[in-house]
Amino acid sequence: MKTSSSLLFLISGFTLLSAQKSPNILYVISDDQAWTDYGFMGHPQIKTPHLDKLSRESVLFERGYVPTALCRPSLATLVNGQYAHKHGITGNDPSPKTYPREKEVYNQKRAQLISYLDKFETLPNLLGEKGYLSHQSGKWWEGNFKHGGFTHGMTRGFPEKGGRHGDDGLKIGRSGLQPIEEFVDHSMKENKPFFLWYGVFLPHTPHNPPERLLKPYQNLGLPLPIAKYYAMCTWFDETCGQLIELLEKRGLRDDTIIVYVTDNGWIQNPEKNGYAPRSKQTPYEGGIRTPIMFSWPNGNLKNGKRKDVVSSIDLFPTVLAAAGARAPKGLPGLNLLENLRNEKPIKRKGIFGESFAHDVADVENPEDSLIFRWTIEGKWKLLLTYDGEVNRYQSTHPRKEKRPQLFNLLKDPQEKRNLAGDNPEVVARLAAKIGKWWPVKERKTLTKWE
Repeated sequence: MKTSSSLLFLISGFTLLSAQKSPNILYVISDDQAWTDYGFMGHPQIKTPHLDKLSRESVLFERGYVPTALCRPSLATLVNGQYAHKHGITGNDPSPKTYPREKEVYNQKRAQLISYLDKFETLPNLLGEKGYLSHQSGKWWEGNFKHGGFTHGMTRGFPEKGGRHGDDGLKIGRSGLQPIEEFVDHSMKENKPFFLWYGVFLPHTPHNPPERLLKPYQNLGLPLPIAKYYAMCTWFDETCGQLIELLEKRGLRDDTIIVYVTDNGWIQNPEKNGYAPRSKQTPYEGGIRTPIMFSWPNGNLKNGKRKDVVSSIDLFPTVLAAAGARAPKGLPGLNLLENLRNEKPIKRKGIFGESFAHDVADVENPEDSLIFRWTIEGKWKLLLTYDGEVNRYQSTHPRKEKRPQLFNLLKDPQEKRNLAGDNPEVVARLAAKIGKWWPVKERKTLTKWE
């Protein structure tokens, strides 16, 4: 009788586990926002109440990073879990200097960049193997949403009119959330788990916030470009609150994994609606650092702030593990799921990244647009500089300091003091790590001491 009861218990338990629905997954991807520009990150003026609340319900990595501080390669890394030099989508556009826009070769090279997404399996495709439906909204550079494996989406994509980086998808958030709401309801009707890509075009320019959000910042006496940008951050936060409320009203919040990250950083220029030096496109903290959050009420996560250094390259294997989906072999990122559940320090010896020019000089050769390689190990950050072709953004990448740049991020998060000359052994060790991570041709380097 005991044996029979035990067997019945095991069978019923197995049946229950088998019947459990996979968690829904929501990627919230901010666009052009500084890592400091949230209430929960300590900003004294910017109001982000909804993300502040989410941060308290999350495992929050305050020292999160993206490997590449430019939207298109950064987003490609999120969708396939690979570094830009591997997936080949290193910049936003083929360089008009190399491929004149008035000639057909320019469109050919645009199509070639899009085709590089096929080199690796994508998150929507892998989740699709587990029965997920998926929806793309916001920024999407790689053609039609179906090209990435999404079952549903908004972006028509190149070569459609306006199909450069999102077209119809860019309306999400700024013009409500109806497409997402309809998709969620469809998924519920089909009784299938879903993956939502909310790559919202906020707080990205144009900085044209609603007057009701702009006015409070103007009343602080801030320069207008600053007030507008701050209001954009609040507008973005407001849409995040609406998105979470959408899940709560349908009883989906507890079994939805919300992943938060920014595609790249931004430091607002106080004189115009543009970015200041050492922010977007650059490997400095203002370009690559971002808070990274994981929130999953039913996932047994140990919520709270973490000191570990993590990279957006870790999101891919972590989410696949949480969904019980197949993960391709040889992924460069770490599966953080157990660390999210047990608070143990993440076992890694640093993270890596790379900066390429906005315009891709040679679509077949990433090194021709290479500007920096970098690594962060504990308190240390090392930048190595290269002579890649920049073309239209010369002022963004002055590269006046051609020697290695070594910073103690814990004491100098603004990266004001280059400590390379005082720590040659640290420079040598970290440079060797970078070289092992991704070897590049010696002729490309500008990192020799002069």
